[in-house]
Amino acid sequence: MKFILIRLSNIGLRGTTLVSKFFLIFLLARYLEPSELGLYGLLTVTISYVLFLLGLDFYVYANREVLKADVAVRGRLLKSEAALWGGLYTAILPLTLFLFVFELLPWKLLPWFLCLLVLEHITQELNRLLVILSRQLVASWILFFRAGAWCLVVIALMGAEPEYRTLETVMTAWVLGAFVALGIGFVVIVRSGIGGWKLPIDWAWVRKGIRIALPMLVATLALRAFYTVDRYWFEELVGLDVLGAYVLFIGMCNALLSFMDAGVFTFFNPALISANANQDAKVFREKFRQMLIQTVGLVIGFSLVAWYVVDPLLRWLDRPLYLEYQYLFGWLLLGNALFVMSMVPHYGLYARGHDKPLVISHLVGLVVFVATTALITPHTSDLAVPFGLISGFGFILFWKTLQFYRLTPPNWR
Repeated sequence: MKFILIRLSNIGLRGTTLVSKFFLIFLLARYLEPSELGLYGLLTVTISYVLFLLGLDFYVYANREVLKADVAVRGRLLKSEAALWGGLYTAILPLTLFLFVFELLPWKLLPWFLCLLVLEHITQELNRLLVILSRQLVASWILFFRAGAWCLVVIALMGAEPEYRTLETVMTAWVLGAFVALGIGFVVIVRSGIGGWKLPIDWAWVRKGIRIALPMLVATLALRAFYTVDRYWFEELVGLDVLGAYVLFIGMCNALLSFMDAGVFTFFNPALISANANQDAKVFREKFRQMLIQTVGLVIGFSLVAWYVVDPLLRWLDRPLYLEYQYLFGWLLLGNALFVMSMVPHYGLYARGHDKPLVISHLVGLVVFVATTALITPHTSDLAVPFGLISGFGFILFWKTLQFYRLTPPNWR
């Protein structure tokens, strides 16, 4: 009963976060110019992409190690990971200035970009750590303040006062929400009883983690490139105004992945890892089956609802541009569904320690995306990127499913 209550509370918090982000996108589409919404989309995906460079995907190694370590020494591992972050900040943050030097982003966004980059990285790592330590409810609170509560504030302000209908309002609220999330995370970690903070930094552990994490980082960067390159490429093909419509539609589609993370993957990933560590094939098989069934059901349900509500929502926005490009939504919805489905074999392979197939699938999938988009561009510039996403994600789903079937013993799948 306690588990059920915690899970319902977790889903409630993450559901509220999801709904908040969903309505924020629509509110921005209503009150901001399409070009401003497009710029907001470029900023958010660029921050999301650079986050992986700042973290080096080290959590892939570190969180599994922290979960296995005794509570009395976990602090040393976390302290060592923080030392790695410090070095990465020093090396990478100055390089991000080239985004502005080459005018990929306007200079007026630089202070917001740097501040949000650091805050988002730390709170993201805290969230991941708490999830792997089975503190999902606290992690959901952090996520709520980091990505949901401030959205509600912006919605209220923009709805009440026209003077707040600016991109600066969004940035200010985002920073404040991230600060609150950061404070909650630090308090929980300090009070968690973790020991070993005074032990010296384990640089050998860090080096080993880097060697393990780097291949996964390459895979993650390739995967995230789908949702970063697509925006810049789409803007280049059809312009910043139409990019606003693309950002709106892809934001609606990505709500599915956010909900799946909150209600399905967050719970099943630690369970699959533990079952594999305990060599419990029965539990692994049962959890994987449950994850598959829930994923298929939610993907179908979400897609049907989204398909039927998009038209009235776009008419409420009262901006002809979005209705004109509504046909993009169906293709983006299909691509996103393929990506979400690919996460089922992904988590199965990850829990079993088969990282190489994940790396290969993301790298080759990115090549498929780029090649498809480039080939289609001369024929239809507005659909080239969506078709590229469908091709790339379709390949990733096929490859991960094949490799999971090949590498997993029959009694485990």
